[in-house]
Amino acid sequence: MPSVIDHTGKVVGDEATPELFTADPSTKANSIFRTVYREFANRRAGTASTKKRDEVAGGGRKPWRQKGTGRARQGSIRSPQWRHGGVVFGPLPRSYVSGLNKKERRGAFIAALSDRFAKGAVTILDASDFTVTKTRDFAALLYGSPKAAKLGPTTLVVYGPNEHESVGERLRRAGANLPRVGITHTGALDVKDVLGYARLLVTRDALAALKALGEQK
Repeated sequence: MPSVIDHTGKVVGDEATPELFTADPSTKANSIFRTVYREFANRRAGTASTKKRDEVAGGGRKPWRQKGTGRARQGSIRSPQWRHGGVVFGPLPRSYVSGLNKKERRGAFIAALSDRFAKGAVTILDASDFTVTKTRDFAALLYGSPKAAKLGPTTLVVYGPNEHESVGERLRRAGANLPRVGITHTGALDVKDVLGYARLLVTRDALAALKALGEQK
């Protein structure tokens, strides 16, 4: 059952874990792996490229005659064994995009959030009176003091779709200089973000949106 804190960091109550996120996440371990693999793979540019011997400029003339020199026969100075020669089986531009069906992605997303809830790594932020804009105040809210923020657990702060212009802007401004804090919104949240931080701080609006996303993803 996650705790609820106000804009000062004070615990003001508890909130029941949504039923959607009470399932056993261990049954979806393979789906979580496949989903995280896909998220990282789809970010790869795939632009690495090398030239084969027929693509390297030069090398059209035989460097020396076939026989009589005592040296190994050579047909071109752009052969792979030569410096500045072509590359054998080198990388060529390709796509690393990995497909995964919607049902499995949805299951992995729910399982990842279920794991966070099960481990007590989720805290709810009551952002109705959130006015924090200074980094030191935000660090005190998350860690108790600015000094503790340098060594505290990594924290991902998630705000909802209806808070972009109000709470979201204040969160981004206050948390921009905290190296162990990430700020995102529910529309950009994915499995690797959920599992990549030690704890999550979500607003009430974000919690409602996550339940909706879990039903749609």
